[in-house]
Amino acid sequence: MWAGLAALTVLGAAGFAAVGWTSADAGGTHTGARSEPTKRAEAGAESDPGSARPTAGVRTTPPRSSASSSASSSVGSSDRPSQPDIPSTGPGTFASASGGSDTVGKGNALRYRVDVENGLDLSAADVAEQVEDILGDRRGWTADGHSAFRRVPGGTTDFVVRVATPGTVDKICGQYGLNTGGEVNCSVGQNVMVNLKRWLLATPVYAKDVTAYRALIINHEVGHFLSHGHVGCPGKGQPAPAMMQQIKGMNGCVPNVWPYDEKGRYLTGPAV
Repeated sequence: MWAGLAALTVLGAAGFAAVGWTSADAGGTHTGARSEPTKRAEAGAESDPGSARPTAGVRTTPPRSSASSSASSSVGSSDRPSQPDIPSTGPGTFASASGGSDTVGKGNALRYRVDVENGLDLSAADVAEQVEDILGDRRGWTADGHSAFRRVPGGTTDFVVRVATPGTVDKICGQYGLNTGGEVNCSVGQNVMVNLKRWLLATPVYAKDVTAYRALIINHEVGHFLSHGHVGCPGKGQPAPAMMQQIKGMNGCVPNVWPYDEKGRYLTGPAV
């Protein structure tokens, strides 16, 4: 259930296969919604994928207000089935989450919609709730003091978060020249395409806390939308920045899915 803009993250079917990546990232700060579609791509391998796990006592998943959200209340939780059924492709049509959210953050709110491909055993409302929680968390992008978000059910949007089958992700991303290979996410134009495999399975580092990985997907990709570029690990034992390509390996950093820490400090590293 939890889920980015113009980043492509590649996982191999039998582990992780390292491939090249291209990027239109220039870094900088957000001054408003993008005026024209862009695409970014990232790819790489988890080096030593079993070596890093969320550390005990470090909360990586945002709090949830309802009793039904207990799966996301602590590190190590997961609400996914052990063997999820992941269809290879779908109809390419989507159901949008109804209703909307209040504005979170300060400044002109970016309007977003949440869609789930028809035929999937996922509730658009549940996915939307998780996306709302991520974007509204005090450790998220609103902590910068000038970013704001509001979910809408339709009409004019700045971006759309879409969870879809691998085949549908391949088709939409391929229209922008990106090869997602049935395995990965991409963000192109106003579409944040979330591969169902990644939504349900995460990566080896986050396999025991899939909900945390969903937060990383959203924070990383929305970070690109806000004009933040990729950064590296700031040092051994330090939290991995949300804008770090953690799928390529932790490089001594410890897992972290938030752009800011509990004290409101921006978690970043050297530009890459």
